[in-house]
Amino acid sequence: MIPANIKPYFWEINTDKLDIKKHPEYIIARILEYGGPDAVSWMMHTYDRSQIKETLKKNREISRKSAEFWRIFYGLRKDEIACLKKSYPKKQNEPWPY
Repeated sequence: MIPANIKPYFWEINTDKLDIKKHPEYIIARILEYGGPDAVSWMMHTYDRSQIKETLKKNREISRKSAEFWRIFYGLRKDEIACLKKSYPKKQNEPWPY
């Protein structure tokens, strides 16, 4: 169950249906991106450190700014964090003719 003071971070969904065991990556990523001290404290008491780090490594929805902060906090390398890796635009075959 999500505590009342954490619910505002999940503004677009019904938090009564949000299961902390079934959706840990979503919850962790949202708190890593938007969470204040109370939310971060709750997250750290609810989820294992390894689970938080894995979410940080794999999730591409976290902003570069937040990812950089949490990367330093957890002592991870930049190349371990998916959202910090350089993305490559698709190469177009032909230039637009107009």
